[in-house]
Amino acid sequence: MIARYSRPEMSKIWELQNRYQCMLDVELAACKAMNQMGIIPDTDLENILEKADFDVERIDEIEKETRHDVIAFLTCISEYVGASSRWIHYGMTSSDVLDTATSMQLKQSGGIIIRDLVRLGEELKLRAEEFQYTLCIGRSHGIHAEPTSFGLKFALWYDEMQRNISRLETAIDRISVGQISGAVGNYAHLSPRIEKITCEYLDLTPVNISTQVIQRDRIAEFLFVLAAIASTIEKISIEIRHLQRTEVMEVEENFAKGQKGSSAMPHKKNPITTEQMTGLARLLRSNAHTALENNALWHERDISHSSVERIILPDSTILINYMLNKMINLIANLKVYPENMKINLEKTNGLVFSQVVLLELAKKGVSRELAYAIVQRNAMQCWETGKPFAELLKNDTELAALLSDKELAAIFDYSRYLKNVDYIYKRVFK
Repeated sequence: MIARYSRPEMSKIWELQNRYQCMLDVELAACKAMNQMGIIPDTDLENILEKADFDVERIDEIEKETRHDVIAFLTCISEYVGASSRWIHYGMTSSDVLDTATSMQLKQSGGIIIRDLVRLGEELKLRAEEFQYTLCIGRSHGIHAEPTSFGLKFALWYDEMQRNISRLETAIDRISVGQISGAVGNYAHLSPRIEKITCEYLDLTPVNISTQVIQRDRIAEFLFVLAAIASTIEKISIEIRHLQRTEVMEVEENFAKGQKGSSAMPHKKNPITTEQMTGLARLLRSNAHTALENNALWHERDISHSSVERIILPDSTILINYMLNKMINLIANLKVYPENMKINLEKTNGLVFSQVVLLELAKKGVSRELAYAIVQRNAMQCWETGKPFAELLKNDTELAALLSDKELAAIFDYSRYLKNVDYIYKRVFK
């Protein structure tokens, strides 16, 4: 088993201790900006920076009376700072600190998720290289189509993960913003310069425009990307689940010593991780939908979004962190059975070469309609009788007049299905 990052690392980002720390960082950055602009005296700033602190339990105690989380937070800080605390939150509104702190938390979360995506990509690349020339049957509509490289499945997933990384990097950039713009976002009491300096201290970018809140399309985009990542995980999981079916058995989730698959049937080894991933992807999609609903607020602000975000932001980031780490371990330890792939490949008695026959007839000048009819009637007979496709073609007098035995034999060559795999790999793994 490979080492993995612990989910508590992500959980800590959303604990009240870190939430209030981010809020305090915003307040202190704003104080430093106001000091630079000549609003807060040096002695008061020094006192604020030296003494400003908070206690989660004390904030909770105060909030029971105030019924306002930010006021409780500020009251707690003032108990540490004293008279100089009159400058803390000066000219600001609750959302200046709350929304900017949320941006900080999402940025922190995004960094962990990027790291997980990179690690999953590394595992997918390793398996792609391992099975680059391993033949398996490709399927469309769940039915045997043509042979392909099993490694291409991993290469495909790797390529999609790179797009997920790119999308998340953009979403992180979009969410890495702050505001210190006041009650309705028009800088009535503090200048935009204070916002700019504050955001520089916090490594954020000032929004171009806000109301009383940072607009929620940014958060909706972030959660959409998490849902898109989950959809890739679900895509991988469904493929593994299908390939693990008893009738297929081309891959299998690692089954640990002492693990049990069924309370009733001791023989069962079920694809429990991939089934879990399929289910959890649905939850992330629903959270992304809810984030879209949060974008439409009354006038300059209401708080219909606030209660929702207290659930969907920690839940979504913690959940995708969990899912990615589960998939990293699953891919690294996935059992693969090339011998069963060969059995399945030959299960249809050569029918997988039907398109090659069709194309060879076209080269002979046969119309597509006639060529299709010739190949299909032999293919249907192969399905019904189980006789080898090559044998049926050889005994078809109409076909025999068009293709020699040597030309027919050359058709049944698996190598054509691997000849451009290197080219694809060069494009994917630049």
